[in-house]
Amino acid sequence: MYKFVYNLGIKGTLSFNRFQKRLNRGEFFPAFHFISVTDDCNLNCQGCWVTGKKKNSRLSMEQLDQIITETKAQGSYFFGILGGEPLLYKPLFEVFEKHRDCYFQLFTNGTLLDATTADRLRKCANVSPLISFEGDEQVADIRRGGKQVYRKTQQAIDVATQAGLVTGVAMSVCKSNLELALSSDFIHSLIQKGVSYLWYYIYRPVGENATAELSLSLDEIQQLRQHMVDARSKYKLMIIDAYWDEKGKGLCPAASGLSHHINASGYIEPCPVIQFATDRVGKQPLADIYRDSAFLKDLKTAIPAKTSGCIIMEDPQWLVDFTEKYGALDTSGRGNEAERLRAMAPVCSHGAGEPIPETSWVYRFAKKRAFFGLGAYG
Repeated sequence: MYKFVYNLGIKGTLSFNRFQKRLNRGEFFPAFHFISVTDDCNLNCQGCWVTGKKKNSRLSMEQLDQIITETKAQGSYFFGILGGEPLLYKPLFEVFEKHRDCYFQLFTNGTLLDATTADRLRKCANVSPLISFEGDEQVADIRRGGKQVYRKTQQAIDVATQAGLVTGVAMSVCKSNLELALSSDFIHSLIQKGVSYLWYYIYRPVGENATAELSLSLDEIQQLRQHMVDARSKYKLMIIDAYWDEKGKGLCPAASGLSHHINASGYIEPCPVIQFATDRVGKQPLADIYRDSAFLKDLKTAIPAKTSGCIIMEDPQWLVDFTEKYGALDTSGRGNEAERLRAMAPVCSHGAGEPIPETSWVYRFAKKRAFFGLGAYG
């Protein structure tokens, strides 16, 4: 709890303040990074940006250490660790143990999170597992491309909370699990298990198995947004999102510059689902890349001029045109991302609809002044 409060809460808030001061000076370095440490995974999910690669990649221990060290030098200490499945990344615990002054959010499908792993995470003390929960017995296996995923996910939640970890549950909300996402029984079951926070995403049709028909309609997005606002005052766990500000206006964390994604090949992408890049870690310091990258800089002004939602959902063809203008590489590993996006029909995102402001003063303050959208509000 000390590491959670100090490394994430206090240092996280200070790093966000530094980020805002940098922006006021006309300088840029993200408040935090999402880092995909490996493309390897034991599942095959619908809408996953990693599936279908011609060859899987992994960051070396040296690359990951460099990213973290250079980010700490800018006063930022929070990192989202993604995959594939990050528990398949062999140096993972070595990284957690080396950088005890940081806080890590571990995005995991949970199927490999056993009691031994949970105990190791507890000893590290600076990691919060965020366990994906994509549906009930009938839906989970279809969504995740595996067997008995629902049971394994429930077991992962149990071992994590029983080990005393600050445990989160994430749901990528789509048509097949919307009813569960809005269910009071579902949320109460997480509270009873000792889950600390519930993070709602909106399903984004990306990757080899994009399954666009799962995308939410505008009415369903509005329904989800209203549910989250109400749930924050109703339930005894934190309800997290990364899509709306305190006034209920849609936002894009990548377009705001709050966060960027580094994939398992070392390419710096605007976010995990925009799989194009002009820059790669290792060739020059991260601070220099963010200072000099016209692609990342211009994206932050171009996207808000188009939408306050998700550009890859609302106007995928425009996104391809923009990336081609800057000579950005296809970093999907499939070699056909531009072709896929040009053929993709637009779908609704969180940028549409009427704003629904936060009613809880705690969340209004946190979203405006503290560590927004990082899995916890400090």
